[in-house]
Amino acid sequence: MELPQARGALSATLSDALRDGTPDLSSVEPDDEEDLHLSLWMLYELHYRGFDGVDDAREWDPDLLTVRARLEGRFESDLRAACRPIVELADARGSVPDQLAAITAYDVGVSLPNFVQREASADQYLEFLAQRSLYHLKESDPAAWAVPRLEGPAKVALAELQYDEYGGGRPERLHSRLFAEAMEACRLDASYGAYVDRVPAYTLAVNNAMSLFGLHRRLRGAAMGHLAAFEMTSSLPCRRYLQGAERLGLGEPVGHYFDEHVEADAVHEHLAARGICGALVEAEPQLRPDVLFGAAACVHLDAVAAQQMLDAWADGRSALRVVRDREVA
Repeated sequence: MELPQARGALSATLSDALRDGTPDLSSVEPDDEEDLHLSLWMLYELHYRGFDGVDDAREWDPDLLTVRARLEGRFESDLRAACRPIVELADARGSVPDQLAAITAYDVGVSLPNFVQREASADQYLEFLAQRSLYHLKESDPAAWAVPRLEGPAKVALAELQYDEYGGGRPERLHSRLFAEAMEACRLDASYGAYVDRVPAYTLAVNNAMSLFGLHRRLRGAAMGHLAAFEMTSSLPCRRYLQGAERLGLGEPVGHYFDEHVEADAVHEHLAARGICGALVEAEPQLRPDVLFGAAACVHLDAVAAQQMLDAWADGRSALRVVRDREVA
C-alpha cells in the first residue's frame, strides 16, 4: 500500500520521516482532526500491512512510538469524555451483559441502516462500502491482538469468534475476502487501503479506536467491550444493508456478505457479551469500567460517522473527500 496523501503539517512530516527517517517529529503538532487521525492511522498501519517503500523495522522506531503515544493520549482523553454519559447510563444495570445491552440500546438519534435500506441511491451505497472498506478489508484483525492477553474462558470464546471471522479454516470464507468480493461486484477498488485518501477523519477515528484498544494490553477490556458492542449492533443493521443492496440490484456478492453477518453476528452477540466480556470481568473485575468504555466508544463513534454521512447526503454532497485523480468507482 502506498503512503496516503498528507492532510496537514504532521502527516506530511510523518510521510517524509517514514520514507527516509530524517525529519524531526518532536515539535510538529497536527493541524486539525483530519491531520491527527490520518497521522495516527499511518502509525497504526505499521503494525498491520505496512507501506510500500517503508522499512518494516520502523514499526518499533522509538521516535515514531513517541509521536504515536502523544496522539493516542489526546484521542483517548477526548473519547473518554465523549463516552462518559453513555457509560454512566449503563453503569448501574447489573450484569456485564445487561450493561452492554443498555449501551448498545443507547439512542444516538440517527439510523444509517434505515436510510441505506430504504432511501440510499446506488452512488451513496458505494460510498458507504468505500468508507467501510477501511475496516472490513482487515475485518477482526484489531481484536486479534487481544488473544494472547486473555486467559481461560474469555480467551477460548474470543478464539471461537475469531475462527468464524477468519473463515472457519477456509480462506475463501474469510470475511475480509467476502467484503472484497462485494466491492469487486460493485466495480470498487478492493485492494487494501485503497480509499484511505477518500475517507474523512471520522472514519479514520472509528478505525483508530479499534487499533488503540487492540495494541495496548492495559486497554484489553476496552478492546473486548468494543468487540461486544460491534457484534451486538451488527445483525439487524446487516439485514437492512442486505435489503438495501437487493433494492438497488447491486449483485449477489454484496447481499452474500451482509447475509453472512445476519446469521453469524446473531451468534457472536451472545458469545462476545457473555463468553468474552462476562468471563473477562468475572476473572478481572477491575476491567469492568474499560469494558463499558470500549462498548460506548463503538456506539459513539459509529453514531458520529453515521450522522456525518447522512448530513452530507442530505446536503446533496458526497460523503467522501474530494481527491484529485481518485474516483469512487
